[in-house]
Amino acid sequence: MKKFRVGIVGLGHRGRYIVKLVKHSFECAEVVAACDIDPELWEKNQWQQSLPMKEQLPGVRFFENYDRMLEESELDLVLVETGADVHADFCIKALERNINVFSDIPSVANLAEAKRLWEAEQRSSARLMTGANPNEWGFVNAMVDLYNKGLLGEPYYMEAEYIHSSRNPGPANPLIVHSPWRKKLQPIRYCTHSLGPLLRITKEPLRYVICIGTGVHINPDAVKDDMQIALFQTESGVTIRLLRNGACRAFIGLHSYRVFGTKGYFERIDSRGNTPPAVRFRSDELYGADTITELPHLLMPNEYIENPNAGGHGGADYALFDHMFKAMTAGEDMPITLRDGLIMTLPGIYAVNSLKQGGAKVTIHYPWEPEFDADIKLIDEE
Repeated sequence: MKKFRVGIVGLGHRGRYIVKLVKHSFECAEVVAACDIDPELWEKNQWQQSLPMKEQLPGVRFFENYDRMLEESELDLVLVETGADVHADFCIKALERNINVFSDIPSVANLAEAKRLWEAEQRSSARLMTGANPNEWGFVNAMVDLYNKGLLGEPYYMEAEYIHSSRNPGPANPLIVHSPWRKKLQPIRYCTHSLGPLLRITKEPLRYVICIGTGVHINPDAVKDDMQIALFQTESGVTIRLLRNGACRAFIGLHSYRVFGTKGYFERIDSRGNTPPAVRFRSDELYGADTITELPHLLMPNEYIENPNAGGHGGADYALFDHMFKAMTAGEDMPITLRDGLIMTLPGIYAVNSLKQGGAKVTIHYPWEPEFDADIKLIDEE
């Protein structure tokens, strides 16, 4: 069996979890290098750990300098697990050395990064895998299956909500309260978890956006809206409403989705207090499903239910890496490509531009389109 030599950059909570998942769950992966600018994340015990990373990963070489890790480790794959606002440069450097990349989302922080990253992959013999774990959830696969079987028809209006409740600081909530990127990132920018699953059944990328915000009400020191709402639309008129929050007191489940199709309806509504998450659909095309029908609620994809290693975000993290390593072994393209990642990331950047203009309608472009260069000057330099 071919062994892929793997390195990781970014040893925060997410990075520490991911590198252990890869090391212990995939025989085809050999973790050989790790990098972070803070050596304490390697040498000292961290939150929710029983041992320091250097003891959990014996034989793995640690670097504080990312370029040195790339130069000296002979890697086949780099896991980019840095903060959500600093992915692109790490990905570009690996691609320039023809090293494959797994990158968490959002893919980029601005349009100039998107152009540089896209062009770097076009020049490279390596490829980027977008770590969009919500795309792998079991109920999302169910939605795609219903669509592919013609039971929903064509979607014309969809909704998504991603609600992170604002809790008081404390040891039980370190990620929500203390993650620096969460504090400064405009909520609507973190749109990938919501748009990604819906774009799996959308035949064209999003083209237009209108976005407004509520202002600040929960925390007077906040620098972003408590809630931001965007309406996205494709060229043909398929519309997606997205609600994202900077702060709220709802304390409800994070991810909800609704799909209105020409032949049916699908929804996944997250938990509400003691009410568990629910998945429902109806269809004109299936006998007995002309009223709302409950489906089993599955985060875990069906193919991994019996797999004891399948963990992380309800099994979605495992599914990402399983599909990626199978594609790499077969010499195939990544299952969730860089293009996919940019299609689910860039609409959030354009939404912020609409927000700054008081909800003006903004046209979305992508790095493979000639209009994109003008947008870089217009939007990034504001």
